[in-house]
Amino acid sequence: MKKIFSLLILVTAFCSAQVKPKDVFDVARSGSVEEMKALVQKNKDTINAVNHSGFTPLILACYRGNSTVAEYLAKMVKDINYNSSSGTALAAAAVKGNAALVKVLLENKANPNVADAMGMTPLLYATQFENKEIMALLIKYNADKKLANKEGKSAMDYAVFTKNEEVIKLLKN
Repeated sequence: MKKIFSLLILVTAFCSAQVKPKDVFDVARSGSVEEMKALVQKNKDTINAVNHSGFTPLILACYRGNSTVAEYLAKMVKDINYNSSSGTALAAAAVKGNAALVKVLLENKANPNVADAMGMTPLLYATQFENKEIMALLIKYNADKKLANKEGKSAMDYAVFTKNEEVIKLLKN
């Protein structure tokens, strides 16, 4: 029994020694605002880091739906419009259909007209996914309805393809 207990303590100690602390990208994906604040206390510029894939913590938080952390970062980052090859944080929120987060980003000066490497803007994504709420928000914040992607397709082209009259009407007004 004593040997089993000693072995259990040894295994527990080894496992806890192997746990690495979460970095800013881990916290952005699935951590809390408190964890992010702790990282910022150690290094205030950590929230502006870019990982090996070209993503910022804000973009990752938006893609992963970690809204509370994304809202915190939206108010704190140097460049809310940082554009990775897959687009901005606003594009990520639009793709994920997170209207509340789209609104927060727009209120914090996110530019709705920044396109990704394929020329896709948040409005093009929202139209493609027929997300009328996000489309309306983007239009309210001056998204350019005439911008086209690298294939030459505009929001209206995507709207017509959907055959959704409400989506088409949003772009006509």
